[in-house]
Amino acid sequence: MTVTDSTLPPVRRDSLTDDLRWRGLLQDSTDPDELRTLLDGPGAAFYVGFDPTAPSLHVGHLMQVTTARRLQLAGHRPLLLVGGATGQIGDPKESAERTLNPPEVVASWVQRIRDQLAPFVSYTGDHAARLVNNLDWTGEMSVVEFLRDVGKHFPVNRMLAREVVRARLESGISFTEFSYQLLQANDFFELHRRHGCQLQFGGSDQWGNITAGVDYVRRRGLGPVQAFTTPLVTRSDGSKFGKTEGGAIWLDPEMTSPYAFYQFWINVDDRDVGRYLRYFSFRSREELEELEKETAERPASRAAQRALAEELTTLVHGEREMAQVVAASQALFGRGSLDELSAVTLRAALTEAGLVRLADLPDVATLFKESGLVPSMKEARRVIAEGGAYVNNVRVVAADAVVSPADLLHDRYLVLRRGKRSFAGVEVES
Repeated sequence: MTVTDSTLPPVRRDSLTDDLRWRGLLQDSTDPDELRTLLDGPGAAFYVGFDPTAPSLHVGHLMQVTTARRLQLAGHRPLLLVGGATGQIGDPKESAERTLNPPEVVASWVQRIRDQLAPFVSYTGDHAARLVNNLDWTGEMSVVEFLRDVGKHFPVNRMLAREVVRARLESGISFTEFSYQLLQANDFFELHRRHGCQLQFGGSDQWGNITAGVDYVRRRGLGPVQAFTTPLVTRSDGSKFGKTEGGAIWLDPEMTSPYAFYQFWINVDDRDVGRYLRYFSFRSREELEELEKETAERPASRAAQRALAEELTTLVHGEREMAQVVAASQALFGRGSLDELSAVTLRAALTEAGLVRLADLPDVATLFKESGLVPSMKEARRVIAEGGAYVNNVRVVAADAVVSPADLLHDRYLVLRRGKRSFAGVEVES
């Protein structure tokens, strides 16, 4: 039975359940009293799964990653499952059949995602986390074993009632995707049997799969076990969370630079930032309420966005990269030294702003026009004459001045700025 957050017992202060509810992290759950007892108890093993459908996790996965971290900090033991088996099958989509990736590709993505998950939780102490792969038990099963031991516990009529399955019946759904629910349910059973796992959570779009696992554990004579879902992260303007014009915001720094990652959070809408802070931040309730108040009273300060961006960039990329990102954000607008930025950080920042590649170094007016900071040579000369043009944070006073190769940052980059807020980058090809 689906139990929504509004039907949970009255709030009691100073408990994990209360904190999750205040943050909006409990959407659907199994028995609310049993779930509270488990969450507020001395410690239980729980699991959350990540299917390797790409070579990296993206910001949409942060909801599950940070919730797992939150539960461990409260005394529970994480089992982080990366689906080497389920990743080869794919949870059904409403639109069309998934493209199956080769097993060797999935295996390489499993390892990459395992490495990515490692820094978010602790692997020592009484509540040490453990990384698990469902291929370890699924890969050992024969087809006959799977059908006899797992399949017989799943009424087809209930599987057909699943919303995503109903949506695909007319266009067609393969037995491969249809059977995904059985594989995920069996994961809960195996983790309960092998590691004493008592709790699963995931995104609300996984509720059908999750409850199938709860029911399957019961049908196999084990349990009881509990489950809950977190809400899907949305944007107030209706656009998809975690997407930009350049595509998804990945956790892998090679796919989305730490600078771009930071800028994604800095640019969060005022209508969303309070909700995202509750979802993702580990600051206290009092601190978050103060940030929400400041956003309402002084939105131009963007204090909440800066707090969110700094905390999550540090969590995902580390303090050193965070320091570089902040230094770049300040230096690009003339409030710090460009010389202190690494080539990687500088290039990432200029790429976000707009990086133009040139074969040589023309005069400054031409540089401003080619970079897109001004629409014409006439406008470039006007901006320079009025004192609003800067090259590497140095004001330029002559439109026909030519930049020396010695002025190039890391022997190839220039930072052009118009006024206080508009900047662009030039990369001189060697």
